[in-house]
Amino acid sequence: MKIAVLGAGAWGTALAISAVRATASLSPAAAPRHLVSLWARDAAQLADMQAQRVNARYLPGMELPPSLLLTGGSGTSFDALLADQDLIVIATPIAGLRGMLQRLQGLSAPVAWLCKGFEAPLADTPQSSKPFGLLAHEIRVHAAINLRAGALSGPSFAQEVARGQPTALVAASEHAEVRDALVAAFHGPTLRVYANDDIVGVEVGGAVKNVLAIATGLCDGLNLGLNARAALITRGLTEMTRLGLALGARAETFTGLSGLGDLVLTATGDLSRNRQVGLLLAQGQSLAQAVASLGHVAEGVYCARTVVQRAQGLGVEMPISEAVVALLDGQIQPAEAVAALMGRDPAAELR
Repeated sequence: MKIAVLGAGAWGTALAISAVRATASLSPAAAPRHLVSLWARDAAQLADMQAQRVNARYLPGMELPPSLLLTGGSGTSFDALLADQDLIVIATPIAGLRGMLQRLQGLSAPVAWLCKGFEAPLADTPQSSKPFGLLAHEIRVHAAINLRAGALSGPSFAQEVARGQPTALVAASEHAEVRDALVAAFHGPTLRVYANDDIVGVEVGGAVKNVLAIATGLCDGLNLGLNARAALITRGLTEMTRLGLALGARAETFTGLSGLGDLVLTATGDLSRNRQVGLLLAQGQSLAQAVASLGHVAEGVYCARTVVQRAQGLGVEMPISEAVVALLDGQIQPAEAVAALMGRDPAAELR
């Protein structure tokens, strides 16, 4: 297959490396499995990667396979790159998804995105018509409705995928052709890809788990114990499922890789940027200090408010997410967030 990955961040680079690898070998010098192009928007980053054959900014220490084509820029070179591909993978943050989809809307090749979260509400849209941001599949409907597209999601840290450590992902789309293309591109001996047509559930899981990971990082940073962590993850899964069902998802999706799997990884793994935000807030850092220290995007910070807005608009109760928003907005301190959750009235568990 010919595959173009648009965006040379950590996750886009890791998947490009994974797609290039020969089926039976992890060696960078092995014969390529697919013909993969990695597109970088930033010219300086592109030049550095071409010279060093390493993405030093986002994935340091991981050698780029010799057969991985590095390209960048815009205009005719960008159009030429897209003209003859079997699969296009968008590896930008969700803030850049709408613009990229608009550029791709005339393509016939399958398209998939890697971003998780909600788009921030557009500044030029009246609040009465769209009071909150959209999930990625909802953005596609507005920006490029004719594209056959979907998401590649699930519990995954870029560094582990780039190293060839065992990982399982979900290819989600209403279009079977997109699911099939993602499986053909990335399924292999160290990376399993499962197909799922419930893109709503997959994307809700990918968005909400980032918010819940901030809460779990806060819990661990305050040394509240493993009991508290288990309670947060479990009740967080309930919140995620409630919102997903209200948006039309299937319940079983949330016990799968893009629900429970991604939540457990992001809430407990030290490579999780969203978890790190919670840990840093617990140490007394301001939100600005915490975000600046990461050097990468922590999507939970930017989509927490939209998660709560969507839930409130649907009459869905999400107390953990609400506490995270209040904390991020500076309305409460870390200890007060815990007290607010523990002080809620008794309730039945399964509701």
